[in-house]
Amino acid sequence: MMRFGCQTYTWQMTYQVYKHRFSDILDVIAGTGFKGVEAEICMLGAYYEDPALLSEAIESRGLELAALTLAEPWLAGKESAAEREQADRLIRYLQHFPGAKLITVQLPGTDRRELDARQQSAIACVNAIGERAAEAGICCAYHPNSPAGSVFRTASDYEVLFRGLDERYVGYCPDSGHIARGGMDVLEVIRRHRNRIVHVHFKDYDENTREWRTMGQGTLPHSEAVSLLRDTGYEGWIMVEEESAYAKAEPEAATRQNAEYLELCFTEFAKG
Repeated sequence: MMRFGCQTYTWQMTYQVYKHRFSDILDVIAGTGFKGVEAEICMLGAYYEDPALLSEAIESRGLELAALTLAEPWLAGKESAAEREQADRLIRYLQHFPGAKLITVQLPGTDRRELDARQQSAIACVNAIGERAAEAGICCAYHPNSPAGSVFRTASDYEVLFRGLDERYVGYCPDSGHIARGGMDVLEVIRRHRNRIVHVHFKDYDENTREWRTMGQGTLPHSEAVSLLRDTGYEGWIMVEEESAYAKAEPEAATRQNAEYLELCFTEFAKG
């Protein structure tokens, strides 16, 4: 069964304000009707010290932990000691949350110099993390992004990525907004790589103004994406990862609007 949840990047955009307010973020997410939550580990605060605390906080609000996200540079050809330590800590942590996924994201640089080396380094590190995660019973996926310094941003980058990722250990987490911002067709990318998809991110984007938008206010075909995923048997999470200027200024209102839009998508998909 497909389910809709909320990624906490909306609040991460003003990290200094919300870095110790994960309980407040959970209250907002639960109050809007989303059923799942995903966060970068930097947002967990004290909850990252004890998985039992996070489990109680999530369950008491009627939520599920869909995934946690690990974002690292991965520039050295293999994980640095610190990067490996952080990845292994997260793997151990996620063992307390059966079914929750480990989402990997390479932190973008300021440019795309030494592109091939950076791409191959990221692929090697993510494959290594995915293998260790699989040994621990955890599903791992890679999430490409689209800032100017991202190394997996365009169609040709995606070709390199999918040739290199080890399908035995690492799935794909498409992000509709990043796909479009990289100049690609959202439905075509989902369709082409559907067999690898284990987790999904939605964000809206105006392809005319090249700006992030709250869900339903951009130009991306999210209702069609829901139908495509349904028709191909997808049964995982779809997480809204909102990063518009409006969401940064009004995270609670934007989250509520995103939930309402996704509920409409779900209603249309259920009718179909």
